[in-house]
Amino acid sequence: MTQPPQISASPDDTEHAGAELAARLRPGDVVLVSGELGAGKTTFVRGAARALGVTGAVTSPTYTVGQVYAGADGQEIAHIDLYRLASLDHEDPALLDDYLTPARIGFVEWPAAGETRIEHVVARVRIEHAGGDRRVVEID
Repeated sequence: MTQPPQISASPDDTEHAGAELAARLRPGDVVLVSGELGAGKTTFVRGAARALGVTGAVTSPTYTVGQVYAGADGQEIAHIDLYRLASLDHEDPALLDDYLTPARIGFVEWPAAGETRIEHVVARVRIEHAGGDRRVVEID
């Protein structure tokens, strides 16, 4: 799924990049989303979730670790944020299993803490500040 880097000039552009990726995802697929604070990780996931039929609020699950959204046709979308965890070494081994299942499409923000335990990764997204509202969105 490697694509040339995209320049996002607005949150709408970042959501659009997420929606484009979502069109190629299937149940069981996991997308890792990295970037600095405020880079637009949740905005990207929101765009993907909207494209997958989520109509409710899509917010960062920083304080809850994860959320599961109902999408179109009963499709569930898992949204995990590992920002507050340095690693998963001392966490319940089933922490990720509660969210990342073969029936769900999963998005993991700040994946470094658990990357070695995350399976079925189909895309790695990196979002970087490029001045003002501009972002560089890379999808591998």
